[in-house]
Amino acid sequence: MASPLKDQLRAILKEKSVCQGDFTLASGAKSDFYVDAKLTTSNPRAAMLVGRVGWDLIQETATARKISVNSIGGLTMGADWIALSIGIAAHLEDPETAVQIFSVRKSAKEHGRLKRIEGNFSPGDSVVVIDDVITTGGSTIQAIEAIEEAKGRVAFVIALVDREEGGRENIEKRGHTVVPIFTRADLASTGRQPNIDAV
Repeated sequence: MASPLKDQLRAILKEKSVCQGDFTLASGAKSDFYVDAKLTTSNPRAAMLVGRVGWDLIQETATARKISVNSIGGLTMGADWIALSIGIAAHLEDPETAVQIFSVRKSAKEHGRLKRIEGNFSPGDSVVVIDDVITTGGSTIQAIEAIEEAKGRVAFVIALVDREEGGRENIEKRGHTVVPIFTRADLASTGRQPNIDAV
């Protein structure tokens, strides 16, 4: 759904994060289109917009599916700033219905409580899994597996950007709906030219 806040966020993403060039993605694939989402999600104004737009989308999706959401998070670090921004937006709107925030480590800690999931997560939580950019879906699936192993219930997935390269389909084959804020098509007009290749 179009909104002034979403339009503002799209403009910031296109200015700060969308690059045209020759890139090697985390998956190892080559691409002429790269989204360095952290340049947007770490920007204070953009973070506010991510929070508002993301929380609206979570509420809209949860209402349509007639489900509740207890907590949000995903694989560090792509999900971390997005989840925090959404959690703050939810709290500012209504502290009584705000969601909790957590982060999934790429591997469990080797000391202390040996946790893989850090933050406010409890077994049985209805969880929205967050990711910044979905390409193959690998990082999102890692987060889903960790959450399910910890007895969380995945409600659906929210992504800042779906690159439309099969990742959404890979996740949905596992039974989890993916709801992107933006797709590659939304951002595909000319982006900034990078000084160095992305790795």
